Amino acid sequence: MLPLSQSMWPLTACSLLLLFSSFFRSSETGSIGVNYGRVANNLPPAANVVQLLKSQGIDQVKLYDTDPNVLRALAGTGIRVVVALPNEQLAAAARRPGFALAWVQRNVAAYHPATQIQAIAVGNEVFVDPHNLTSALVPAMQNVHAALARLRLDADVKVSSPIALTALQNSYPSSAGSFRADLAEPVMKPMLELLRQTGSYLMVNAYPFFAYEANADVISLDYALFRPNPGVLDSGNGLKYYSLLDAQIDAVFAAMSALKYDDVKVVISETGWPSKGDANETGAGAANAAAYNGNLVRRVLSGNAGTPRRPQADLDVYLFALFNEDQKPGPTSERNYGLFYPDEEKVYDIEFTLSGGGGSSNGGAALRWRENRGRADGGDGSSSSSSSPSSSSTGSGRVSASSTGEKWCVANGMVGRGRLQAALDYACGEGGADCRSIQPGADCYEPNTLEAHASYAFNSYFQKKGRGVGTCDFEGAAYVVSQAPSIGKCTLPAGP
Repeated sequence: MLPLSQSMWPLTACSLLLLFSSFFRSSETGSIGVNYGRVANNLPPAANVVQLLKSQGIDQVKLYDTDPNVLRALAGTGIRVVVALPNEQLAAAARRPGFALAWVQRNVAAYHPATQIQAIAVGNEVFVDPHNLTSALVPAMQNVHAALARLRLDADVKVSSPIALTALQNSYPSSAGSFRADLAEPVMKPMLELLRQTGSYLMVNAYPFFAYEANADVISLDYALFRPNPGVLDSGNGLKYYSLLDAQIDAVFAAMSALKYDDVKVVISETGWPSKGDANETGAGAANAAAYNGNLVRRVLSGNAGTPRRPQADLDVYLFALFNEDQKPGPTSERNYGLFYPDEEKVYDIEFTLSGGGGSSNGGAALRWRENRGRADGGDGSSSSSSSPSSSSTGSGRVSASSTGEKWCVANGMVGRGRLQAALDYACGEGGADCRSIQPGADCYEPNTLEAHASYAFNSYFQKKGRGVGTCDFEGAAYVVSQAPSIGKCTLPAGP
């Protein structure tokens, strides 16, 4: 395969740029939100939190309760809100329709629409709750929805319930995904039917970190962090997976399909990576957290959040969590999922919008995360003994992925062939990248793949432009790495 569509080279700069841009305007994108947990004694006031959300361009937030101070602070901001009916109130909502009605009146109708409540999470990971509330879940959801309908809020406010991946009997390979036998017919089927009838969606909490931590000997860290990797073939459906999160979500899709609910949407209601962990929590660390969340945000907002099974899914994602929460029980990681410290400083630096707020030579569409601007919790530079081998820490506590400061630009294969080809054509054409080495017979022609050739071209463009802000993006088709990439026998240069 030739690295370029040779027929495109004679196009004018204007027509080439228009063609390049058309690949990205035509697709819808998913959205990024954040979970605002408050199991802590040192968090800023709700009004400050709202200003923080707005300053970062975060326009969706998921709560774990209906705290009046928080809901009032969110009024008039345009930030869309998911509120929660806690597990402790699930049984009452299931048994008594009047309780559900009063709860909706007090916690939703009293604030909406000034506070843009868009959904109610009825319970949270109910199937793993030690109080065995499973039988109450669907009746509670039905009663809450009936209350919304009675108050004529059901068109604006949807009802769902976040499930953990432990609801699956099988999750590997993804094509074999199925719900547990005790849940499939008695719980999941009526829940999915309710979601279908009300135009709602299934909330799924998915954490590749847990799977990687337990299976680091067989799961590639690159595969878990959305970094370039050889991929994993699912022999059951013939699809190839390049990210662990995709595989997890497709296992849920397969389980839904087995119950004949392929048409119900899925929202990732929680996902994240801890910036610090105990010695045995393999993979916990600020550099890995920045990679996971930064790469996921870029992927979602650049319009390629679909999975191999549902490539057009455009998943909405809520990152966990807004703050480190110092009163959460459990291992160290539980208190270190935050994107921000309680003093509102970033734990590591990622952007939550494509514009990034800092200007760009790509029409303001660059999304970037700077590995060397975060800090490890505690300020000692040691986020965990199990940090990524491609990262290191400085004595100042700032996470740095390369001791030399060198950076490279590589292709993001998850955007799909069409978008990669358009970006490659631009880089080697109007962009002025030196693409002679990827022509047939040249030193870097092998491996003869679109992603390999695109990485070479993107890196050439990036280095020629002095590694400037926005020069490694190509509308989401590329991203910066700080570990020298090798593609076959070809090593990408670190300079012009």
